Amino acid sequence: MKKSILLLISLIFIACHDSPKLSKEKDVVKAPKFGIVIHGGAGVIKKENMTDSLQEAYEAKLEEAINLGHKILSEGGTALEAVKETINVMENSPLFNSGKGAVLNADGIAELDASVMDGKTKNAGAVSGVQHIKNPINLALKVMNESDHVMLSATGAEEFAKLHGLEFVENSYFITERRRKALESSKAREQGVSSNEFYLSNEKYGTVGCAALDKDGNLAAGTSTGGMTNKKYGRIGDSPIIGAGTYANNKTCAISATGHGEYFIRGVVAHDISAMMEYQGISLEKAAQRVIQNKLTELGGTGGIIGIDKKGNVVMEFNTPGMFRAAKNMKGETEIKMYKD
Repeated sequence: MKKSILLLISLIFIACHDSPKLSKEKDVVKAPKFGIVIHGGAGVIKKENMTDSLQEAYEAKLEEAINLGHKILSEGGTALEAVKETINVMENSPLFNSGKGAVLNADGIAELDASVMDGKTKNAGAVSGVQHIKNPINLALKVMNESDHVMLSATGAEEFAKLHGLEFVENSYFITERRRKALESSKAREQGVSSNEFYLSNEKYGTVGCAALDKDGNLAAGTSTGGMTNKKYGRIGDSPIIGAGTYANNKTCAISATGHGEYFIRGVVAHDISAMMEYQGISLEKAAQRVIQNKLTELGGTGGIIGIDKKGNVVMEFNTPGMFRAAKNMKGETEIKMYKD
């Protein structure tokens, strides 16, 4: 009888002391993964061509953009919201070929393109050839959410923008002296006249983009650009083309591209990376390397991509001398780079 009582007391003692531990173990929940990665264009970006003050300006703006997007995600905001707000920071800066500071077409006008895609729904929106929308990425998002279409162009896109209260500006708002000189140099070269190669070094590059993963596991990507210096005939590059310059799929990854757009269109670069992951089961890193270093390079194309997968892994792959880029993970660890190494 005494032994039974002692055994019962022992079991009660063990249960009382072990239950909290077991309960705590069951209550442990892993923090949801999230992260963000951005680019500000790929091209002939070399240390010897960059002054200390200009480098500091680029780094500061990339840091501002990545910090804003990360803050949105850390507070439970959506990947789409982070993409939009992050790209707005770069569209509003004259440093990049997007929004204010966009390159000029052959007529000296800024013509802007942008696109966005939701990895959860596969819904997408894009605009091309707009000339008066302060933040083209905002209009692309409106097209995605408020229309039955994927892409709207030129005056039609701007009519749609008026219906939805988007902010309009004069085209002169976008134009900077740096872009005027780049256009002059491009025209001079066409005529066989000596031109300033510094301003022409990145005439096919620029563009800003963002890819993000939110706490709900949803991916999104967006891209915004002024296109190519001295472009003619209403030329449209890859930035507003879903699958070429922008792509997002919750099964795989979110991608934004920058570079010589004609090659990204031909190679369907952004979608190709996702497809390799989905159908071949390879990692984002390996897929990006194959597409950029092999496929794109073999086509004769130059540029790069940034991407993030459904697990929060980030890639920043390019085959040019440099790419303005930054990434920030769920731990708050930040990486900001410009050059190849």
